[in-house]
Amino acid sequence: MFIHPTAIVDEGAQIGSGSRVWHWAHVCGGARIGNGVSLGQNVFVGNKVVIGNQCKVQNNVSVYDNVILEDGVFCGPSMVFTNVYNPRALVERKDEYRNTLVKRGATLGANCTIVCGVTIGEFAFIGAGTVVNKDVPAYALMVGVPA
Repeated sequence: MFIHPTAIVDEGAQIGSGSRVWHWAHVCGGARIGNGVSLGQNVFVGNKVVIGNQCKVQNNVSVYDNVILEDGVFCGPSMVFTNVYNPRALVERKDEYRNTLVKRGATLGANCTIVCGVTIGEFAFIGAGTVVNKDVPAYALMVGVPA
């Protein structure tokens, strides 16, 4: 395993063998990260996150609580996960987090947005800039706003 000196990995985080955590990344203590994972520059991984084996999370991605990435998922640069469906600054909604599941081998293109509460099917391909707000079947190609 490699952890860059500028990265922050909180006590309790589980990171598998052969994984790499690059510049200015932050992995919270409850995160579980598999083997052979690459977390790019400026990646954030929340406490209630599971990242499977052989995933690649490119630069500037925040993987918030209640997101599960199965094995072999690719998260393109600056793509976005959410965990609250209708966030408000003045209303606490941490008890309303919705689960997001990205199944094995899926690709999430650069700058796409995955609205919380959806499942992305196996080997689905989400194009760059796409907004996903409903479940995506296995092997689907999704593009557009919304997809």
